[in-house]
Amino acid sequence: MSDVSSSSTSADRRAIGIFDSGLGGMTVARAVRRAFPAEPICYLGDTARVPYGTKSPATVRRYAREIVAFLREQSVKIIVAACNTVSAAALPDLDGAYDVPLIGVVEMGAEAAVGPDEKTRAESPKPRRIGVIGTETTIASGAYVRAIQRRAPEAEVIQKACPLLVPLIEEGWNRHRVTNLVIEEYLAPMRNEGIDTLILGCTHYPLIRPALGEFFGREVRLVDSAEAIVQALRAAFDSGTLGRAAAGAVSPAGEPARGEARYFVTDRSNRFRELVAAFMGESDLTVEQISSDVLTEALTRAERPSTDDARSS
Repeated sequence: MSDVSSSSTSADRRAIGIFDSGLGGMTVARAVRRAFPAEPICYLGDTARVPYGTKSPATVRRYAREIVAFLREQSVKIIVAACNTVSAAALPDLDGAYDVPLIGVVEMGAEAAVGPDEKTRAESPKPRRIGVIGTETTIASGAYVRAIQRRAPEAEVIQKACPLLVPLIEEGWNRHRVTNLVIEEYLAPMRNEGIDTLILGCTHYPLIRPALGEFFGREVRLVDSAEAIVQALRAAFDSGTLGRAAAGAVSPAGEPARGEARYFVTDRSNRFRELVAAFMGESDLTVEQISSDVLTEALTRAERPSTDDARSS
């Protein structure tokens, strides 16, 4: 994670920027919205170019730079990469390169799974066994393994790619017997290994958290991308390194004011509204469609030499 901008006691009404290659990152936006209702958010789903997992690392990095440029133009105070592929393939190269801090689901998920308390980890009677599930690209990258073992070298990490889960979730089969059978097929060996924590390494997976919880039982702690990002933002707010929107504001009706929420996508599928409702828990969201060319143009503007630079060269 980039160093968050300097402490400030004044209200910072800029938005929290969140992006994903598709709509799955809306589970993160939903959790952030619930945890910090006064905070404005700005979400971008690059649905025209999904999935990122089949693209080369160079292409993923270019897409990420374009989206970061676009979100910076929307006046955000922090950018959340709610995409495991971007977090694994692009964020290490982008971290620290901007005047806006960036955080990603991989590092924050690993932090939430391992925990920040080194003393508690050292006193644990046995090494941790942490399971990670995700798409084939995320698992093959080894990003979670590296992030976990930087924090807890003694931890054993057991990974499993679960490529069928995303289409089942997008079909709305979150509690369907077929989904339960697929979970059993994929994850019975991991359950038999006796993991103590499971990282849900895909932003779609919080929608099947109840099914996963029933399968693994209460003794296995589930960590999802959304809750990990909320924890990271709360820590930044509490430490004062990230400014909050004005607290205590009320609406004309006398209710606590909610920050503005803006949602952008680069394409709409036939089942777009169903998926938005599933991921956000709301059916009446206003979502603006923009061309992916808008993202490319934002990057061009961001990387265009300034007038002063041009004169001095």
